[in-house]
Amino acid sequence: MSTNQRVAIVTGGALGIGGATARRLARDGARVLIVDTAAEAAAGNVAQIRQTGGTAAALVADVGAEGTAAAAIAEAIGMWGRLDVLVNNAYSAAEPDRGVAEIADSSFDASMNLLVRALYRATKAAVPYMEAAGGGSVVNMSSVHGLLGAPGRLGYDTAKAAVIGMTRQMAVDLGPRGIRVNAICPGHIVTERAAARWATNPSYLEFFKQQYPMRRVGEPDDIANAVAFLCSPDASFITGHTLVVDGGLSVQLQEDLSVRLAQWYREHPETSLP
Repeated sequence: MSTNQRVAIVTGGALGIGGATARRLARDGARVLIVDTAAEAAAGNVAQIRQTGGTAAALVADVGAEGTAAAAIAEAIGMWGRLDVLVNNAYSAAEPDRGVAEIADSSFDASMNLLVRALYRATKAAVPYMEAAGGGSVVNMSSVHGLLGAPGRLGYDTAKAAVIGMTRQMAVDLGPRGIRVNAICPGHIVTERAAARWATNPSYLEFFKQQYPMRRVGEPDDIANAVAFLCSPDASFITGHTLVVDGGLSVQLQEDLSVRLAQWYREHPETSLP
C-alpha cells in the first residue's frame, strides 16, 4: 500500500483519528501536511513522524475559516510541488449540540460550516492540483451518526449524513478527472481525549464495549488503516463508497442488544453508569 512519495493533507491531523492517519500515510511514504488549530499537538505529531523517518509539516489554521483550504494547498505545493491525497477529518466540539427544539442557530451553523462547508471548500480547492498530478484521492470523515440518529445531536448527525451525500456526488463529478472520493463512518474511537474521559469511569467503558459485536471500541489506528487503504492503489476502482468501520455496531438488531446489555449489567453490578 505504498503511497509512493505522494503528498497528503490531513485536516485535524494533530491528534486522534487525524493524528494516526497522518502517521500511517507518512509511514507508507507520503509527505504529509497536518492542518490543525492545536499548534503544540501538531508540532508533536510532526516530530513523531520525522523521528520514524517520515516527512511532515504542520500548518496551524482553522479549516472552518474561509481561506484556510487555499492556504494549506499553497503550503503543500510550495514545499513538495504536488497534491495527491486530501483527508477531510477536522472536528471541534466547541459549540454545544442539541435537539431540534433546543439547538441555537449559531451551533447548527457552526456544525454545517466545519463538518460540511469546510470539506466542500477544501475539495474544490484541491481539484486542479490533483488533476495536474494525474489524479488523487479524497477521504471525507463521516460517522455512524451519519447513518443513525442519536438524541440531542441535530447538528452533528445532520452534518455527518450530509458528508455521505456530498461524497457520493463528488465521486460522480470527479471520477472523469481521475479523482476518487470516499467516506468513512467510524464507530466510537478512543482518542487521546476520549481516553482521558474514560479513565474517570473505566467500569462504564467495559459496559460500553458490550454494545459492539466485537466487544471492543475502536482505536485511531483502526480508522487510519482504512484511510490508507482507500488512498492506496489497491482501492483504485473504489469511489463514492462509504466504508463503515464500527466493529459491527450499526448492523445488529437493537432489541436483542438491549436484552444482552441488561443481562451483562446484572452480571456486573460493580459497573458505574453515568
